[in-house]
Amino acid sequence: MRNRIVLAFLVFMAWSVKPAVFAQSSGFEGYLPQITKNINGLLKDGSTGLYFETTDVVQKDNPHSWLWPLCALVQAANEMDALSGKREQLKPVVKAIDQYYSEKQPLAYQDYVTAERLSSRFYDDNQWIAIAYLDAYNRTKEAPYLNKAIMVYDYMITGIDAKAGGGLYWKEGDFSTKNTCSNAPAILVALQLYKITKEKKYLETALSVYDWTNKTLRSPEGLFYDAIKIPGGEIDRKFYTYNAGAMLQANALLFTITSNKKYLIEAQQISKAAKNYFFKDNRLPGHYWFNAVLLRGGIELYKIDKNSDWINIFRNEAQRIWSEERDDANLIGQHKEKSLIDQAAMLEIYARLIQLEKQK
Repeated sequence: MRNRIVLAFLVFMAWSVKPAVFAQSSGFEGYLPQITKNINGLLKDGSTGLYFETTDVVQKDNPHSWLWPLCALVQAANEMDALSGKREQLKPVVKAIDQYYSEKQPLAYQDYVTAERLSSRFYDDNQWIAIAYLDAYNRTKEAPYLNKAIMVYDYMITGIDAKAGGGLYWKEGDFSTKNTCSNAPAILVALQLYKITKEKKYLETALSVYDWTNKTLRSPEGLFYDAIKIPGGEIDRKFYTYNAGAMLQANALLFTITSNKKYLIEAQQISKAAKNYFFKDNRLPGHYWFNAVLLRGGIELYKIDKNSDWINIFRNEAQRIWSEERDDANLIGQHKEKSLIDQAAMLEIYARLIQLEKQK
């Protein structure tokens, strides 16, 4: 009997200290001012409030950034404000994004600065912005964030039709593919709106898109293929960390909303499959922002099951990147010209990891 008690105590202690990675500060807080300084000093156009795509600001066709890097920056800015308890970093990014607003019906953001030219609109770009705005609304309760997210929802559902059984296209007016990257974040937008408003239409949309994505683009291993081609139904079988991360987060959110354990089991399966596939030689693939989305999913699952595997991986990876993939000016990235999306992605990753440290 005594041996059983000792064994039970040891098992309890082993589980309870699993997140011991938080016991020691990472030092990440010292990196944030340097990244922020570079974004505002080297990648921002002070005369317009817009941002540059890379540190090579002399660009023939596009003086300013595409919208996609701002999808990373707006989330990073929200995490920085959440960390500081202030409201100073998100507002300038929102003002920049406002300059991509398109009055074409249904209203949405186009992928380049509206005043500079007419451009395309992508469902996923809009969805990533809505996700950040919903996070901001949950933090601040400022109505414009919620209203803009609802605008994006109304826009994105126009990208759904019955071809290939349902699901959203990737790009407005382009009916050639339906992608995980436009369907997984659609689930997240709809779920967050449901949590805030309790309107059933949002949950119904989330479940419909969730079911389609799992039926059409889920691999046997538990990861998600990139896209289905239309017509023909050919599957693009590439795997990306952000697709796994968004579906991981969707399942974790569905579990918190419904208490149905099938979603928790699926989230854990995705997490395991992603680790087995992506984490090679003690590192993740090189796209920082794709990985930031995977971290979001890992954190959502960690809130439920307290398994710190992904947190440990990201802490080590974030430290390695700062040590090995940073130049003398503290710009991060593996290429000579440093990009806005890379700086923003790492800013988000560091800010999220610091928030976890502070919670512990």
